[in-house]
Amino acid sequence: MTLEILTSDRLHPLRHGFFTRRGGASSGVFSGLNCGTGSTDLSEIVSINRARAAAAIGIPPDHLIGVHQVHSAGVITVDGPLEDRPRADAMVTNTPGLALSVLTADCQPVLLADADAGVIGAAHAGWRGTLDGVLDATLDAMAALGAARENTIAVIGPTISQATYEVGPEFFDTFMAQDDAYARFFANGTGDRLHFDLPGFGLFRLREAGVGHAEWIRHCTYSDAQRFFSYRRSVHSKEADYGRLISAIVL
Repeated sequence: MTLEILTSDRLHPLRHGFFTRRGGASSGVFSGLNCGTGSTDLSEIVSINRARAAAAIGIPPDHLIGVHQVHSAGVITVDGPLEDRPRADAMVTNTPGLALSVLTADCQPVLLADADAGVIGAAHAGWRGTLDGVLDATLDAMAALGAARENTIAVIGPTISQATYEVGPEFFDTFMAQDDAYARFFANGTGDRLHFDLPGFGLFRLREAGVGHAEWIRHCTYSDAQRFFSYRRSVHSKEADYGRLISAIVL
């Protein structure tokens, strides 16, 4: 099966893509294009999957750059292939030929670009990282390389949607402790349960930060098991592990 790559017209002509799980070499719960080196999938199979993703966007495998994601607001600036994966959740570069990539399985993959300035970014933005400012920090790091926020395009890829993201009152309290206005991103559920709008919150933070354009491509990872891996779905299904989707952008 060939790879399936979701793209945004707003990021063209830059090579980029939010890869679905289709077209990979993994099997079992990882069936498809599992690119997660932190999963319990066979490492050689993950390497094959990552090489396929790199080839699909026209770069050698060692130019598919990633970090050790830790749900932080940490950002690194990249100017070449990395020997080790530093602990961070976003990357920026103005070096042509490098693909900045993030792994997700419900969290937001966010690809950013100021094409005129020749600066790109990629962020792994779960609820914690988004609340703590990973998207703002990514834009700051892009600006340090010459990007202008008003010229920056930011696109959120497949992520868990509000309808399937049920949370408890303590989660809500964490957001209220920072800003009461964040209540708008919660909807009532059953009992004391609430539903959190992660992509809505991501778009809000991007627009508040002054990007020229921000959009979500409107695909829910939890709801479409044929196309996407989902951490939360794997927990509900009592599966031992889960695959990771890869998203990448090349300058």
